Amino acid sequence: MTVNGLRTNVQLVRAGGAETVVFLHGMGTDSLASFYLTLAPPVAAAGIDVISYDLRGHGKTERPVHGYTLADFVADLDDLLGQLGVEQPVHLVGNSFGGTLAYSYAVANPSRVRSIVCIESEPATEAWAGKMSEILAHTVRFLQEEESFDWIEANFSAHHRRLARLAAERITSTKMAEEVPLGPLLSWEQVAAIGCPVLSVLGSHGYQADDLEALTSMLPRGELHVFEGQGHSVLVEQHREVRKLVLEWIGRHSA
Repeated sequence: MTVNGLRTNVQLVRAGGAETVVFLHGMGTDSLASFYLTLAPPVAAAGIDVISYDLRGHGKTERPVHGYTLADFVADLDDLLGQLGVEQPVHLVGNSFGGTLAYSYAVANPSRVRSIVCIESEPATEAWAGKMSEILAHTVRFLQEEESFDWIEANFSAHHRRLARLAAERITSTKMAEEVPLGPLLSWEQVAAIGCPVLSVLGSHGYQADDLEALTSMLPRGELHVFEGQGHSVLVEQHREVRKLVLEWIGRHSA
């Protein structure tokens, strides 16, 4: 589909249910494949309509040089839902940056979101921007060294080396690393005003390990589930348990 001016890879499963889930993947090496291989089929099998798509610059979606602020990603999601004729509020399930996008979309379009599940994610606050700038700058430096790919293959696999190559091309051929941390950023007052139910799924050793309860405690309808001993790769390493959490969550917060 052409979404907000970009050719976009979209996967839609009409299961005939009253609820719709939109899966939002992470940044860099990620694509809709991470949900296709974990949560999307069982969620659709449960009778829930499923929308997955490759975010701009990722997977099979077009890759412009500019256009990677959160406002661009929010506009993409809004246009996609409009074109698909999705009128009822949706459940947003986001992994890493996908969860950040979910928060921003809920602030911009509160009536369009029934609930949020964020996996190792946090909203786009000033603190998030500083963290993202540091992570992305380090990633760019790391992926510019040929020895980095040798290290990735030696410590993980040849498949991970190929993914890293794709991520390096994606990041170095665009202004993604510079533009993503620009936001627009959310104030803590805006975050605290998110009225829909929010489930935060974290690894005890992930990106929010310094204070696992800080975010959930300020959300009016926030809940927290922590996987002990897990880092940032909760979706991949705990996908069966995450699937149970998501299905139970949607069942509790359906229309």
